[in-house]
Amino acid sequence: MPINDFLTYLQYEKRYSPHTLQSYRTDLLQFEQFLRKDNIQLKDAKALHIKNFMVELLQQGLLETAVNRKLSSLKSLYKFLHREGKIDTNPIALVKTLKAPKKLPVFVEELKMDALLDNEHSFDDSFGGRRDKLVVELLFGTGMRLAELINLKETDVNIYDSSIKVLGKRSKERIIPVHKVLLDEIKDFIVLKTLQNFDNKIPYLVVSNKGDQAYPNLIYRIVNSCLTLISTQDKKSPHVLRHSFATSLLNRGADLNAIKELLGHASLAATQVYTHNSVERLKSIYKQAHPRA
Repeated sequence: MPINDFLTYLQYEKRYSPHTLQSYRTDLLQFEQFLRKDNIQLKDAKALHIKNFMVELLQQGLLETAVNRKLSSLKSLYKFLHREGKIDTNPIALVKTLKAPKKLPVFVEELKMDALLDNEHSFDDSFGGRRDKLVVELLFGTGMRLAELINLKETDVNIYDSSIKVLGKRSKERIIPVHKVLLDEIKDFIVLKTLQNFDNKIPYLVVSNKGDQAYPNLIYRIVNSCLTLISTQDKKSPHVLRHSFATSLLNRGADLNAIKELLGHASLAATQVYTHNSVERLKSIYKQAHPRA
């Protein structure tokens, strides 16, 4: 089956994360189901079928960015099939991505994050409460991705060097320095976790209330619940804290290349989006402070 072959290639050759693989699987199976309505196989699809699929997605209310993401999944699939000799021509070569409006990364202001993390009433003193605070501290304090947090091991924390080793996309390692408050939180949590006497001893730092490895929905629920205490914005995902980390560094004068390395971006172009937030902040300050604004 083309999809299974492709996903196997992504898993073992490209070393994509389970989260990324699931996204590809969802997109490709959705397109396959669309083709089935006309009894068309994936390898027989034409550019017109792909364009009709995009139109249907837009009619369902998907944003251009979401449609383009699904189109990217299809591009990768057909590039793979063409290279493997499964198809003679690549149908998606004639399909252009949709022009989407540029959206600035959503972030939470520093003062609000400080209010959340410094307020003793934000988190209770139970194991779950201490774990939840650590999750928010880690995401906001390091800018790591959701998958990176879930797979973070206790041994990845270097207590003596005040740093964390993160395994990023495509198994690329990077070192992130951590501040003393976060380092102390990690050390205290490891001790607390040991005292729980969980039946299963796993190497991962963040675990569920039963001692199992954390999973995406758990982290999403933690972040959403915590950010609801300080923000009315609609988006309250772990990635918002990654954006908040980068925006805070930039606003405090951090070098863009340094932020790129901390985030694990492959190119500077991906990091430059945060400069727009900085410009918008300057505009806001200007409007509030300048007598002629």
